[in-house]
Amino acid sequence: MTATVTCLALAIYYEARSEPHEGQLAVAEVILNRVDSPHYPDNVCDVVWQPYQFSFTHDGAPESPQEPVWEPIRGLAAEILQSPSERLLGLEATHYHADYVKPAWSKKIRRITKIDTHIFYE
Repeated sequence: MTATVTCLALAIYYEARSEPHEGQLAVAEVILNRVDSPHYPDNVCDVVWQPYQFSFTHDGAPESPQEPVWEPIRGLAAEILQSPSERLLGLEATHYHADYVKPAWSKKIRRITKIDTHIFYE
């Protein structure tokens, strides 16, 4: 697996492993939308590891997925990256958060949709 696949897979795993397939795709799409945006780094790993953008990157825990869902998520990440020009769900989202938190920034940008426990914004 390439580093890019691993970075995307880690983000999907830690941010949405308990979400349905659509929720996992939406998290991946946010990352790809950020890669395409001039306001964020221009590659998947730099977007994922940009400081304080994704909770798993600064929680102090080691990134070593152990659950059986890790391998399917790595496969999903590889599949997504094979056709990066195709938008997964057509979301223009560059932000999201879990529905049990209310970050201050969520009041300043437009909400697009909610998928399972994540709310997505443009």
